[in-house]
Amino acid sequence: MKEEIIIAGFGGQGVLSMGKILAYSAVMQQKEVSWMPSYGPEMRGGTANVTVVLSDDRISSPILHSFDTAIILNQQSLDKFESKVKPGGVLLYDSNGITHHPERNDINIYRIDATEEASRMKSTKTMNMIVLGAFLKVKPVVEMENVLKGLKKSLPERHHHLIPMNEKAIERGFEIVREVSLMNA
Repeated sequence: MKEEIIIAGFGGQGVLSMGKILAYSAVMQQKEVSWMPSYGPEMRGGTANVTVVLSDDRISSPILHSFDTAIILNQQSLDKFESKVKPGGVLLYDSNGITHHPERNDINIYRIDATEEASRMKSTKTMNMIVLGAFLKVKPVVEMENVLKGLKKSLPERHHHLIPMNEKAIERGFEIVREVSLMNA
């Protein structure tokens, strides 16, 4: 198994932490992992992305030009990374602020209304965990028990009281993700 993932959006949306939780989760499953963040000097409000590679075998390079999965949280990232999803791959996107929806017919496209759902749940900071749940429903690359361990490892101890709320958000992402298009085979 090898999964090459790009997670992209604005700084402050939890892009890097989502990637870190995914990486820690895979480490808990004895996978080889690469986590490589990239963000603009603005941080919060600027663009941010993280490349995560999970593999059963050694990872030769964290530098990628195409991805098995793109998890997209804003229009700029959709514009930049839609074309970089490998044919047959997955594009998962949060619909908030997206004006030009993905249109490729050689990939599987999934939509999650995570920002809207986080607002309904009265916990806007869990939007990234809703997206993570949606991804894990579409591609169960790590087990849920390891995701919870990864969450505990990546959150500072002073925030561990938020783990149950984040777990609920992940579960909600499982429930509300929906397929937009299935690639033409």
